[in-house]
Parts: sequence; C-alpha cells; structure tokens
Amino acid sequence: MHLRVVLVEPLYDGNIGFTARAMKNFGYVDLVLVNPCAIRDEGISRAAHARDVLENATYLTIDEVFETSHVTVATTGAVSKSASNPMRMPFCTPRELREFAEDIDGTVSVLFGRENWGLNNEEVKRCDIVCTIPTSEIYPITNLSHAVAIICYELSQIKPSVAIPLATSKEMEQLYIHISEFLDDIDHPEFKRENTMILMRRILGRMKLTWREVSTMHGLMRRVEKRMDNSQCTIPASRGGHNAQLENKQE
Repeated sequence: MHLRVVLVEPLYDGNIGFTARAMKNFGYVDLVLVNPCAIRDEGISRAAHARDVLENATYLTIDEVFETSHVTVATTGAVSKSASNPMRMPFCTPRELREFAEDIDGTVSVLFGRENWGLNNEEVKRCDIVCTIPTSEIYPITNLSHAVAIICYELSQIKPSVAIPLATSKEMEQLYIHISEFLDDIDHPEFKRENTMILMRRILGRMKLTWREVSTMHGLMRRVEKRMDNSQCTIPASRGGHNAQLENKQE
C-alpha cells in the first residue's frame, strides 16, 4: 500500500508543518495539498526535520486526487446517526482502516478537511471509505495534525503481505456510471437515486475490486440489459463507456 495524506484547503500553515512532521514520524512522505493557505515561516519551523516532506508536497485539485487514487478515505468527526443516511455511514475506526488496507496494492489517499468545518458532503460522497477517530464527548474535535498522526500510526503497523492489485479509479468510475445508467433502465425512483449511488460507492469501495471483478459486473449488467432489450425495453446503445451495442427494439 502506498499512503497519501491529502489536506483539503488547510487554513493554517503551522498545521501543515506539523502534519509533515507527524507523517515522517511514521515513515510516510507523500503529502498532497489541495488549495492550501500560503506556507510561511511558521509552517516551515513546525515541520522541523520533516521540512523535506513539506518541500516535496504535491499540489493537486480535488478531482486529480480522486483520479489518481485506488482507494479514497474521508476522515470526519461528524458521522451519520442512522443507516438511513449513508453520507457518513458506515464508518470505520483507524484500526479498522488498517485491517482494510493490509492487502491493498495501490494508492490509498486519506483526505483531511478544513480545520473549521472539515470535508464537505460532496467530497465525502465521492470517497470509498469513511473513517472517524473515536474521541471523548467532552472534546470530540481532534487537531488536524493529531488526526494525521493517529491515522499514520495505525497504518504504519501494517505487516508486509501478499497485496491485491485493485481496479483503477477510472475503471471504478466507469462502473458507477454503468450502474447509474442501469438504474435509469429499471425506473429506479429519482428521489432515491443519490442515496443509492452513495451506497453503491460505499459497498463496492469496501470490496476492493480487481479489474477482473469490475469487468464481470459490467458483463452481468449487460446480460440483463440484453434480456430487457429482447423484451422490448428501451436500452441506450452504450453502457458506462464499454460500447455495448444494443439495438433498441421498442416501437
């Protein structure tokens, strides 16, 4: 597993410096910054002997983060209270995240949000996994660099093992597109669409699919589409970028 720590729009350069230091404490050096504040003297001084991590940080857009990751993890202090609201549920602890990531062969990007209000719903919705740090109700909000340190510590405990190459982010996005189009074909209620797609992303994200498994899922849906087509149902010509040429026989 290759870990990337992604800070989304951090507000204080001191926290960026402390984050670099916490990462290097546990052997991680791939820091990604999305639209950060300016890094000035405080950020550099807080990094201490991890200044190289700070200087070598990669600057990406949020879209580029998702495009270049095999698995994306949203960290959040606010979680859903009911399974009826899948935006921030199901969620895992840092230890459970370590167990999930143990056999991954690919890039795992852990996203940390803004110090004042964290990740927004759109950013959380696009992630495969939701992770939260169990804290006391007396003071539940963890400092950004402390949260990074806790996640990095847990993931540093992963022991070498046989890793599984995962489907790429592009392959997974094509699968989600295909599923969304399939929902159109079966007249899935529009008011349920967003939650259904979030649930599909959560379920399939936790499954750690290989490219072969993704291909099989496309194939199964295409077989259903073909049966529907033969039954005089309207089927679009292309599914999820896979160019399955299915004739529309509905008159």
